[in-house]
Amino acid sequence: MKALVCSEPGHFYYTNKEKPELKKGWSILKIKRIGICGTDLHAYEGTQPFFSYPRILGHELSGELIETDGAPGFEIGENVTFIPYFNCGRCIACRNNKPNCCTRMKVCGVHIDGGMAEYLLVPSSSLLHGEGLSYDELALVEPLAIGAHGVRRANISHGEFVLVIGAGPIGLGTIAFARIAGARVIVLDINNDRLRFCRTEFKIEHTINALSDDVTEVLMKITNGNMPTVVIDATGNQKAINGAFQYMAHGARFVMIGLQKGDISFAHPEFHKREATLMSSRNATRTDFEQVIESMKNGLVNPKTYITHRTKFSEVEHEFESWLDPKNGVIKVMIEMD
Repeated sequence: MKALVCSEPGHFYYTNKEKPELKKGWSILKIKRIGICGTDLHAYEGTQPFFSYPRILGHELSGELIETDGAPGFEIGENVTFIPYFNCGRCIACRNNKPNCCTRMKVCGVHIDGGMAEYLLVPSSSLLHGEGLSYDELALVEPLAIGAHGVRRANISHGEFVLVIGAGPIGLGTIAFARIAGARVIVLDINNDRLRFCRTEFKIEHTINALSDDVTEVLMKITNGNMPTVVIDATGNQKAINGAFQYMAHGARFVMIGLQKGDISFAHPEFHKREATLMSSRNATRTDFEQVIESMKNGLVNPKTYITHRTKFSEVEHEFESWLDPKNGVIKVMIEMD
């Protein structure tokens, strides 16, 4: 089968590999769509934590189920997606129903080779029914589940002001599920095109540009002097994360979906006097994936809104670098297998 390998930062090459063989408790997918996310872009740049080279990228995937063992209820030929976080099932996190932060986690396309290939072997326990959704839609379930999980961690109450920092693909999913939870969403970014996208496509009333606006002043005005009671970072940018502590209301929760390599730094007295809560949000659970699929089916989320660029698998090597340039307006690239 044909596969695309990221051999080192800034370099891809196509290769031919043996098609995977079926083994007990696993299934083989014929990959149909591959979504590109920040993890893939950071891996290409060399800034992705918990990463080693060479690696076949790709974890936002959908495909056709062609062989299976140990997947009752699934049928050969079915459109499927899967949960790409392969957990051990035995550690403290798994035993406490937190497989998304398993101590021995192997994320497909990060710790082990992923889906930028014609076929992929996945645990049968990770499969998700397509529920009549298209390959495009199914490939977008995983990034939307990331946002849904972060929102669930925040435990948003109806009518709360929620500040989402970062209007990239993960941020947009976070925005969507924060609104489903009843939040009054405020979006903060430095890219006017993405802020405009939020206003036009998502009908977000309050958007702030961190470069040109006085963020604290605008937030105070929007929230009637209270500041947001939930702050969610979806940037993975150290400066944005460290700066966001000042935007929290007293009693607020700060959920970090974004991930960066450096240290978090904030004033302890300011954090303490707010009796603030700081949480990380890693990956997503089956509950989150199922919520996303159900929300798509019910029309609460339109996943196709996110797709701004398309390409063929054979063109990825040549086009990938251009997706890092903000001038190209990339929100979500969808790769179609040739």
